[in-house]
Amino acid sequence: MHTIHDLLEIAIKGKASDLIIKAGSPPAIRVDGRLQLTELSPISAENTREMAYEIMFSSVRDTLLRAERSMQKLPDNDDADDLMSLLEHKQELDLVFTIPSLARVRANLFMQRGTIGAALRIIPLRPYTIDQLVLPPILKKMAAEPQGLIIITGPTGSGKTTTLAAIVEEINRHRSANIFTIEDPIEYVYEDRKSVIHQREIRQDTLSFESALRSVTRQSPDVIAIGELRDRETMDVAMVASEIGHLVITTLHTTSAASTIDRIVNSFPSHLKQQVCQQLAASLLCVTSQRLVHKANTGGRLPAVEVMTSSPTIKKQLEDGDTTDLHSCIRDGSHFGMNTMNQALDKLHRAQAISYDEAIQYAGNQAELRQMLRH
Repeated sequence: MHTIHDLLEIAIKGKASDLIIKAGSPPAIRVDGRLQLTELSPISAENTREMAYEIMFSSVRDTLLRAERSMQKLPDNDDADDLMSLLEHKQELDLVFTIPSLARVRANLFMQRGTIGAALRIIPLRPYTIDQLVLPPILKKMAAEPQGLIIITGPTGSGKTTTLAAIVEEINRHRSANIFTIEDPIEYVYEDRKSVIHQREIRQDTLSFESALRSVTRQSPDVIAIGELRDRETMDVAMVASEIGHLVITTLHTTSAASTIDRIVNSFPSHLKQQVCQQLAASLLCVTSQRLVHKANTGGRLPAVEVMTSSPTIKKQLEDGDTTDLHSCIRDGSHFGMNTMNQALDKLHRAQAISYDEAIQYAGNQAELRQMLRH
């Protein structure tokens, strides 16, 4: 019988990003975005419950270690039993723990057909750099800005959190800044270099995103990293904070830079939409939209990144509240560091980094990209 740490070690050796556990099936891993069943035996319902306890004990252990370092009241080991009761009551539970010298793990435990299932995301111990991730160099310029709003977008699993961490690490390595991150849960853990980084986890260090954001501007921040723009209130605070002198970095689940603007504006009632457009025109630095595409002939994936920066034309369209031509502005805005998703894919294909079929699969407009690739 394998322990959860045995399975995680197998997943890490296989360069997997995720480990999936279901009673009655062999463990599965996700490598380069593709799910693979392992050759291990199916896991019993009793075994999945034991693995869930192992995850809970690991999470409690991390809490114990943090409490010892900060001289707080130590939680009891009975907390694992409390977590199991919470899981069975709520039907799902998010936990994070560290495998020393290997990785951090974000675990989502859930109930399915009366048994426990788990999806575990494997996170490197330290954030990658912008260069290591082969992200657009314009992000280094954005990280050097003293104030404004940077929004990283893309579907689930496209690497948004990893990109956000890389921008924070770029600031950490090259600027003296007081940085606050507000996360649910904390994934990457930073080591202070030139900056001081405070990482606040929802429910562990603060009651909610709303509570943390309400107070963060009184904590002398230079940079605020918000794990995700989840609602209108978070969007409002992010825009205000970027307007009044802070650099704000955040993520949003949208599929393009242009649709990101529409998503934010349409989150507000009609009588506030013009004001929101004015705020975005004043504060927005950059919107990226990314996909992870498979490398040609080798393992691994690369980011294909659409970039929209705050060029004079983009600002004017935002001020006017007219987003119909944003895509054209991005396509023609290379002088300002902009490119569409199709232009990013075309560049990767011309460099022979990705195949023709891979480029077409992720195209924003397949007919347009086929025309570009023919030339």
